[in-house]
Amino acid sequence: MQKIIYELGQISPDIIPEGLRAISVKFGKIWIEKPAVREADGVRRALTPMEARLRDLTYEAPIFLEMWVSKDDVDEEKQVVNIGNLPIMVRSKYCTLSGKTKKEMIAMGEDPEDTGGYFIINGTERVVVAMEDLAPNKIFVEKTTGPYPFIAKTFSDDGQYKIPHILEKSRDGIIYVSFTRIKRIPFAIMMKALGITNDKEIMEAVSKDESLHSDLYINLYESAEISTSDEAIDFIGQKMGVSQEVLRKRRALDSIDNFFLPHISHDSKLRRMKAYFLAKAVKKLLVVSHGGLEEDDKDHYKNKRIQLVGDLMESLFRFSFKMLTGDIKYNFERLVKRGKMPSLVRATRSKLLTSRIRSVLSTGEWIGGRHGVSQHLDRLNVFATLSHLRRVVSPLRTSREAFEARDLHPTHWGRLCAAETPEGPSIGLRKNLAILSEISPKHKTQSSKLIKKFEQMGLKVIE
Repeated sequence: MQKIIYELGQISPDIIPEGLRAISVKFGKIWIEKPAVREADGVRRALTPMEARLRDLTYEAPIFLEMWVSKDDVDEEKQVVNIGNLPIMVRSKYCTLSGKTKKEMIAMGEDPEDTGGYFIINGTERVVVAMEDLAPNKIFVEKTTGPYPFIAKTFSDDGQYKIPHILEKSRDGIIYVSFTRIKRIPFAIMMKALGITNDKEIMEAVSKDESLHSDLYINLYESAEISTSDEAIDFIGQKMGVSQEVLRKRRALDSIDNFFLPHISHDSKLRRMKAYFLAKAVKKLLVVSHGGLEEDDKDHYKNKRIQLVGDLMESLFRFSFKMLTGDIKYNFERLVKRGKMPSLVRATRSKLLTSRIRSVLSTGEWIGGRHGVSQHLDRLNVFATLSHLRRVVSPLRTSREAFEARDLHPTHWGRLCAAETPEGPSIGLRKNLAILSEISPKHKTQSSKLIKKFEQMGLKVIE
């Protein structure tokens, strides 16, 4: 949550009060307290899961955020504002039952053997099902039929954006790059726009293997008339359909910095890193097209990532918080128009964030148009409950044939159950974790140790 707050940083209203040059609302520390309920008389007290079930309440905790106004770069005193409530998972760290003994739970009317792992929304137990998806920021090369027999794809995901990038190799050897609304930019022009203008440097960035150089020569020859970075940026601006020259360059640079490989950086100083990533994607595309590598198997489980409740709730909170900041900005400007100096508490409508998160969890209509992410927890028996909590769902539609995606893959062994999947249209798309399998969290991967090992093997690190 703190990462999301830092991403946004501050709100800059467009309407500024008289007598000021600049004004902004800045954000600081965010924290959550234990689940609580506000009674009719205004008293806030602790809430247990059982009470939430019996009284048809939402088991949620208040979120507090440090906010302050900065006038002409002079910060005012910080204020702590309740920006809304967040549903809390039963038996999680923030749950009222956390750290309680069996006897204490029984005294509270709770089942000490209950596994938890679900939410209580308006008295109903809801489970957020784990979603299976292709690994982001990884290059997949596949053979196709048509004018572009080889295509490389990568889904660049930095949390804020998930943008598909496509590299297509045409039959005449030209490689095109496409992302967002920018379609088919020659690869060599993209490299020049990212700061690598020297032809020799472009070839070395891709590969020193001479068998690939003939393809690279064709690409460099086709874009020879564009030699500088400015010319390449202008070419991209023209492809975007911007007619004014000054605006064209600015729009092209904005697209390159924010929407081209956003997982690497949004910083203009790190465009070179993006160029090297693009070069390695081109190398893989060329090697596969020459038969040096097999095309990628999308059904291999190394190419999949499972989004757990934390990942899905992160995307929901990011979306809801952006809505809230837009509303704060609107309320702030509305009060300034009336000639008042608005207070942050008055400008913040906490019910907006609360109702948005609650609505998504109660309906299952998730961010990004996914359906059935949040489901009513199956309480038929203990095994049905455990099975539901360990369910893994594919984003593919049940109406699609997708035979290969539905098949049991050898890499499922030990990770996913080979037998437990429903009959009918959902077969193979709705799976369950194997009995002893666990999903390792993202933050436990120690990349620094891996990099040191690779350096010992001769890896050249790009600064």
